[in-house]
Amino acid sequence: MEAILKSGFSAILAYSIHYGTTKFYNIACVPDGIVGYLSGLITTGSPVCQMGLQVISNTQVSYSTLLTVSMTRLIVDMISSK
Repeated sequence: MEAILKSGFSAILAYSIHYGTTKFYNIACVPDGIVGYLSGLITTGSPVCQMGLQVISNTQVSYSTLLTVSMTRLIVDMISSK
């Protein structure tokens, strides 16, 4: 049971960081509208925005891996219980 709770917490944490960073990136690096389009030419190359993209990419991989492992474990458990 402890492993399930830790896995669930890890998935929620990874998704929360991913979601928060994505929202931050949208506001700080590429805001909506023509102003965002024009300012994005400058801001997307900044170290903060580059770091944001790395965090978004890494948390997406972590979250999808956790989901894949969890689903695989569920399927294996269902098959082995028969």
